[in-house]
Amino acid sequence: MPRPVHFEIQVDDIERAKAFYATAFGWTFEDYSEFIGAPYWGIVTGDEAEPGINGGLLKRPASAPAPEQGTNAFVCTMGVQDYDTTEAHILQAGGQVALPKQALSGMAWQGYYLDTEGNTIGIHQADSEAV
Repeated sequence: MPRPVHFEIQVDDIERAKAFYATAFGWTFEDYSEFIGAPYWGIVTGDEAEPGINGGLLKRPASAPAPEQGTNAFVCTMGVQDYDTTEAHILQAGGQVALPKQALSGMAWQGYYLDTEGNTIGIHQADSEAV
């Protein structure tokens, strides 16, 4: 059963956001830009021996919702064993492709979908041979 394995925070100012989360929660950041092909910072939220997940910080691709126009939230990504099968289930359930499947070279397959309520979710299949 897929479970959340990663979250993403979209921001207007990456350095300002890194400073905020480092100060507020003690989070640290690792540069994953080479895997993504664009500025992207991995978020380390704590010790791997403790419960919890890590995330990513990236530049917002569109304007944030105005006040009182919906939630401006983190995107959760589910770890899956079979990307294509999971995508088929999402589409069969009424979901839509938001950003299609893409290779995170040498790491995984990643894509984003809208649920039936317009919320964005990600799916991620680890694959060191993804290109």
